[in-house]
Amino acid sequence: MLNEKQALERAILLVSAARDAGADAADAIYAGGAATEIAVRLGKLEDAGRSEGEEIGLRLFVGKRSASVSSSALAPELLRELAERAVAMAKAAPEDPYAGLAPEERLARGPFGDFDLDDLGEDGGAAADPQALREAALAAEDAARAVPGVTNSEGGGASVGRSIVALATSTGFGGVYARSSHSLSASVLAGEGAAKERDYAYRTARHAADLPSPEEIGRKAGERAVARLDPVKLQGGAMPVLLDPRVGGSLVGHLLGAISGPSVARRASFLMDMLGEALFDSGVTIVDDPHRMRGLASKAFDGEGLPTAPSRLIDKGVLTHWLLNTASARQLGLAPNGHATRGVGGSPGVGATNVHMEAGTQSPAALMAGIERGVYLTELIGQGVNGVTGDYSRGAGGFLIEDGQITRPVSEITVAGNLKDMFAGLTPADDLAFTRALNVPTLRIDGMTVAA
Repeated sequence: MLNEKQALERAILLVSAARDAGADAADAIYAGGAATEIAVRLGKLEDAGRSEGEEIGLRLFVGKRSASVSSSALAPELLRELAERAVAMAKAAPEDPYAGLAPEERLARGPFGDFDLDDLGEDGGAAADPQALREAALAAEDAARAVPGVTNSEGGGASVGRSIVALATSTGFGGVYARSSHSLSASVLAGEGAAKERDYAYRTARHAADLPSPEEIGRKAGERAVARLDPVKLQGGAMPVLLDPRVGGSLVGHLLGAISGPSVARRASFLMDMLGEALFDSGVTIVDDPHRMRGLASKAFDGEGLPTAPSRLIDKGVLTHWLLNTASARQLGLAPNGHATRGVGGSPGVGATNVHMEAGTQSPAALMAGIERGVYLTELIGQGVNGVTGDYSRGAGGFLIEDGQITRPVSEITVAGNLKDMFAGLTPADDLAFTRALNVPTLRIDGMTVAA
């Protein structure tokens, strides 16, 4: 696999080859990575894997016509052939009035911060210790299986990897970054026969030092599985719902999809006329922070070479801006704002980075107080969300809330509503923790429809 310097040089070479082949403009992205993964089950090694891969993608323009190609063959002579084929493809493509690179005057300028994303260095992949990973996976599974009531295991896992991304454009941008990744997981079953329940725990971090211990991961997985045993039948109706932080982030995910520039430009978003309007209570602020130190999605530039910057997507309840790449910005008559995402194939998409909802002022217990009957959700199932209307209906599991306390488990229920109403009626607790790329505290939403 190429190192950072070589990766950027190869992307620059491919852009140059595209211009030599007749392209008016081009950009190229290199993505490479190596990872070692260990999986164990019932105290024995079940799988050990080592993966390495690298690929380069080219997007070029001939007038308003464009083409995108990718290859895992990186030899210079092969890249020149790739560029020639792409130019021929572009000449046969239809014109797109919104096609083109990001405005040159808006491009990010180095030097770029790395936000402490890599604790491995260039030989990090080679330095991965399979034996240490195996011991960590075994320790996580052992801790889970030691929880009284756990009867079987789906396994424990540990992995370490490192990836490199380099982007170059014919307008003079060149940038590269490397990120390490460490993860631990455990998944177990509790109970017997048809009454078995499953749950899990996992964590991913840029630095190994930021991971919890394998024992903590395993214990949490075991306790979660046992807590789900003997679910009771729920009498449905309209009631308050609390969402555990590990599932509550999905609501913000639906928000991000609805404020994506391409969805808005297609008029396929239930929020398309809501820019500058209050979607949430004034106590709700949602932040996108691409510069978080050791963040899982941190980066200094976006998929088109524009600078990234922290922003408030929701500021005191109000929707402040769309997530835009260059094409959707042109469609909407706006300026791109550093939210382009990019794979090695195809045109840029849009997305956010490290997103969090700021903590509220009440504890989860305080949010629960006074609820005579409600549900605390720890699992959401299915994809029953209509991005055009905002209608929401998903399978779920969790626990009853009775007289302000979490009591008995419930499963195989459905929760339904409309995302506009859910956003407007949402209250965050004060227990925000930064453990994922998308983080929220415990959330309360009143008046949702719950059915068994």
